[in-house]
Amino acid sequence: MITDAAPHDPPPIRVLLAEDQVLVRDSFKVLIDTTPGMVTVGEAGTGAEAVLLARRQRPDVVLMDVRMPDMDGIEATRRICADPAGVGIHVLILTTFDQDEYVYASLRAGASGFLVKSATATELLAAIRVVASGEALLAPTVTRRLITDFLRRPHSAPARRDLDNITQREHDVLALIGKGMSNSEIAEHLHLTVGTVKTHIGRLLAKLHARDRAQLVIAAYEGGLVANPPSL
Repeated sequence: MITDAAPHDPPPIRVLLAEDQVLVRDSFKVLIDTTPGMVTVGEAGTGAEAVLLARRQRPDVVLMDVRMPDMDGIEATRRICADPAGVGIHVLILTTFDQDEYVYASLRAGASGFLVKSATATELLAAIRVVASGEALLAPTVTRRLITDFLRRPHSAPARRDLDNITQREHDVLALIGKGMSNSEIAEHLHLTVGTVKTHIGRLLAKLHARDRAQLVIAAYEGGLVANPPSL
């Protein structure tokens, strides 16, 4: 007799907590471990511990505080993202400080998202899911300032070879990413399927040597592909 196989639940999102305040870290652990589809796989109280545990546990997401002893969260993020063993690990910066220098440094270090600690539990869980899926996430107020500042600064274009390798369609997609559009919005705007948009994004990531969508946003602005900030 042939029977239909029971559907399998997707594996849980594996989260590493990097936070030096034990009470805060414990609160995050309870929240994550009681949320279906998520599990905590490690806890670090310093940036150095976060780097070691990331290599050992290979989490999907590292929830990273900025200010920690031994090594700050930005340097820890840089080391995790630069490590060949860290492929597939996404760092979500979570801090009480939303100062611009932290945002820029975090993104350039390879972070996939930046969220302030005033976010609600629902927003935090949603952010973990977004980052785990390979998308980029920034708090709206942070995104607004980030884009505004990029527009004020002299642009330094990406390497010429990268620009030469980008097709016109990839150019269009990158510009819309810089405007903050989602895959579905880009697809509708360019009259493409979402699958085709994802293919173009994958090629852009490879050609621009970008880790994720957050770095594509930076590339769009540094390359001068976007003239106006998105409406937020």
